Amino acid sequence: MNYNLNGYIIRNKHLAIQVNNRGLNYGDGIFETIKYSLKRVNFWEDHYFRLMASMRIVRMEIPMSFSPEYLEEQIRKTIKANELEESSARIKILVVRKAGGFYTPETNDVDFLITADPWEEDSYVLNEQGLEVDLFKDFYKQSGLLGNLKSSSAQLYTIAGIFARENKLDDALLLNEKKELIETTSSNIFMLKGKELITPPLSSGCLKGIMRKQIIDLAPQLDLEIKEESFSPFALQKADELWLSNSMHGIRWVSQYRKKSFGSQMAAQMQKRLNVKLALNLD
Repeated sequence: MNYNLNGYIIRNKHLAIQVNNRGLNYGDGIFETIKYSLKRVNFWEDHYFRLMASMRIVRMEIPMSFSPEYLEEQIRKTIKANELEESSARIKILVVRKAGGFYTPETNDVDFLITADPWEEDSYVLNEQGLEVDLFKDFYKQSGLLGNLKSSSAQLYTIAGIFARENKLDDALLLNEKKELIETTSSNIFMLKGKELITPPLSSGCLKGIMRKQIIDLAPQLDLEIKEESFSPFALQKADELWLSNSMHGIRWVSQYRKKSFGSQMAAQMQKRLNVKLALNLD
């Protein structure tokens, strides 16, 4: 893989980092995961503004050069360096505060790293076989503003992911300290009950997902009433469908939570709407 470090392509080398790198030592970084397909950086405007908002929240200094045009140029530069221009790719932009200091940094200036990995599908394809999930209850994610960020400090997700693998699950449902369902290790969650599409509010500590935003915007087109409200795991027993959403897959549907089974009819319709929205916004 070829990397883009602060605008410079590092070709065919292992990436060297400083021992006092703040991402390595303190998880002092944020990131965006973006899908590139059909020569387009999908939902780039939404990703860009979330990245800028996240940098402000964690008090990083935003470089004057960080315009949407500049960062998209750097993304495309990285895609070209990896010969993925005609393919689909998973793009990651990692922003880390520059080295120096202990818990309190010496500076709020940043470094950025962009990577590009091949991705199989151009469009969002609904999984044929439903996912199986269960609760991860060993640790809780705290509600509040920091929970909305894609942070490089991701130990909770790592441990929950190991739990899912050990129990032969496809993903694990995460709870906040109020024991409310908020998300999974890699996705926002949506619960369908009749014509109500319910997703946890941002105040619950769930990720401020880009695909979450698209689904909320599209829900009225399917005559669905969107509700951003907290709910407990017990509410799943009365749900018709359970969706997981993220920028790479669009929607994936869950078929099994313990003894409860779910359908996928409306998930399939929403996935089609997401693909139409993407197609209509092609350059």
